[in-house]
Amino acid sequence: MEELFPDTDRLLQLARTRMPYGKYAGVLLVDLPEPYLVWMRQKGFPGGELGAMLACMYEVKANGLEYLFEPLRRR
Repeated sequence: MEELFPDTDRLLQLARTRMPYGKYAGVLLVDLPEPYLVWMRQKGFPGGELGAMLACMYEVKANGLEYLFEPLRRR
């Protein structure tokens, strides 16, 4: 059986990527408010890598897993 461990590189990428446009332009993806991610999910995430990262952040926030990012944040 395959064990599931978080992909550290992926978590680091999520912790350091900023929203490139819109109301939250410049905000780290991990700091986007959950209601905004819910709204984006309802409207449809954008395509490509950004959409995949936003969908991942939606799942993280919806499941209360934000604590995974605390050791990865740039101070």
